Amino acid sequence: MTTVYIVGLLLITVVAANIVHLLWPILPLAIYQILAGIMLSILPIDTHAIVLKPELFMLLIIAPLMFNDGQNVSFRQLAQNVRQILSMAVGLAIVTVILVGGGLKLALPQHFTYALAFMLAAIITPTDAVAVKSLTNNVEMPKNVNETLEYESLFNDASGLVLFSLATSTLTSGEFSIGHGVLVFLYVFFGGILFGALMGWMLIALRTTLMRTHVDIGSIVIPINVMTPFAVYWLAEEIHLSGILAVVAAGIVHSILYDQLRLTSSRVQNATTTLWSIIASLLNGFVFVLLGVMLPEVVSQTLAATILKLALLGLGLYLALGLIRYLWARFKLVDMHSDNINRDSLLLALGGVHGTITLAMAFSIPVLTESAQLATRNQLILLAAIVILISLTVGTLAFPRLLPAKTKNYTNDEFQDQLIHTVQYAIDELSESPDHKKEQALVIDQLSSQMTLTFKINRNVYDRLASQARGVEMQTLAELRENGVVTAKEEQVYDRMIGRDALMHSQHGLFAFLRIWHYRLKWKRLSHKLHKHHPQTFNEMQKLYSNKALQDKSKAVRQQYFDRLESIFSMTMADVNEFLDEVQTPDNVHEVAMVRRMYLNRQQTLDRFHSRGEMDTNILRTLAIKAFQDEHSYVQQQAAAGVISSELANALNEHISNDQLVCIQSFED
Repeated sequence: MTTVYIVGLLLITVVAANIVHLLWPILPLAIYQILAGIMLSILPIDTHAIVLKPELFMLLIIAPLMFNDGQNVSFRQLAQNVRQILSMAVGLAIVTVILVGGGLKLALPQHFTYALAFMLAAIITPTDAVAVKSLTNNVEMPKNVNETLEYESLFNDASGLVLFSLATSTLTSGEFSIGHGVLVFLYVFFGGILFGALMGWMLIALRTTLMRTHVDIGSIVIPINVMTPFAVYWLAEEIHLSGILAVVAAGIVHSILYDQLRLTSSRVQNATTTLWSIIASLLNGFVFVLLGVMLPEVVSQTLAATILKLALLGLGLYLALGLIRYLWARFKLVDMHSDNINRDSLLLALGGVHGTITLAMAFSIPVLTESAQLATRNQLILLAAIVILISLTVGTLAFPRLLPAKTKNYTNDEFQDQLIHTVQYAIDELSESPDHKKEQALVIDQLSSQMTLTFKINRNVYDRLASQARGVEMQTLAELRENGVVTAKEEQVYDRMIGRDALMHSQHGLFAFLRIWHYRLKWKRLSHKLHKHHPQTFNEMQKLYSNKALQDKSKAVRQQYFDRLESIFSMTMADVNEFLDEVQTPDNVHEVAMVRRMYLNRQQTLDRFHSRGEMDTNILRTLAIKAFQDEHSYVQQQAAAGVISSELANALNEHISNDQLVCIQSFED
């Protein structure tokens, strides 16, 4: 239970940090998550219990992250840029580990053995594409540099992890030979790729077979997809292959599957993409929050003088890594198809931001004996954290000064304004048809919700419109009574229904709720009193009510009663809808939608009392499809007329398509 409690607390902290970053995106998300972890460490919890075993950390955190990276890349683009990938992810990674590791050993021989130096170099070599994106979210990064960084971060993670594994095994065993190391590297590296690709194809064959023979199996194939990285990593490690490379290869094979499927299983693909986006976000945040939790403990166990030395060493390591990356690009050891080699080389060097994988490997360091001053696990974790923080800080300060700000040719207010006009156009088109008014009301309610997510209802405007609508309704009711269409009793009952709605949908909804329950309890108390003091009368009433003939008669009368109420409602609603159509403008469209929803709720209440009130799902679906087609047509018309830009039109069409998918699925459910 303690483990579940701690994991839940860490996830809550991740979400809290994400919210803060959303509201105040001043710093990179990783910094917010680290700070949130530090704040969490202040709470009276046992932080020692949070530390995961290295093998569990690799299985539960790194394997799914690497698999998700693999399935998000395009195999076609990978094939076209294979030389670039090998240069950055393999060549640069190996050269960096050799140069940095050898430099550490030569500069600080009393503190580092070769195995320890190469292990630390392997930890700080991998870059983090997610961290880079968080730093360049608001600037225009050149496309060629951005693609190079993305491909590098995918495969140099695996290279770093393989080199880290070799250095760790050498450190623990104390034995290493170049020939044996090369053979092991080739076996682990390429064996992991082949094994992962084979496992990926087998699992894909299983999923495609299930999808071809069954229609709705998202609840089966999606869990298979989520469990894939854990199964592939575990099996690969059992036969002494690189589990990380295996899950990357399996992920790339899955990306090939998605290209082949295209639209054949759109619901499964959408659900899978959304689920993996959430998982990756939480796992990335989990690592940084965990670092924040552990930092105070690590710092408290380290002398101030040692922290200063580690900070200087971390700065030196970061500068060495950046220099190697700059020279690698400057001398065109990687072909970025650059028009400005000096600028792109500098951006590539600054883009070497470290993050999740570096932290994960640092947390995976085995507990070492304190045979040298720096040969302690906590100090190595702190050193890796310092390199990460420096890379994040430098990137945060440098990118906005070197790159132009990213701009959209429309604002959020313009997007919202055009969305309101688009939805209103579809609602107007739908309202012109005199048929299927009940189904129309429900579809219009769904369309109105497109506009209410980011809009705050003006309560005064809503109350005024609702009051005016009730006035129209009562005026219509009075006219029906004068013309003899409605009896005095029916007018009285319907007038009470209007009053109840006015009470329930006013600003005093809570008091209305309490008042209704007060009368219900009062009736129960009277019933109990009648049963207690007049049991004979109560029993006679029960016998009378149990008579089947009387029950049938009562049911028929009740059916007729609600049929009349619905008939009156239909007549009054015609005038109410006409009034709402007249007063509706782009400025009050949300408030009008809320008034319509109030009447729709009354319609659904009446519908529950007889089968004729059931809505036709096919009609609902047809009306919804037509409405969304009208929205797309309106956007196309506005773009063709030059009223909105193509970028805004694309954003609106994407929003409408997502809404359509959710709306149609809700009618099917």
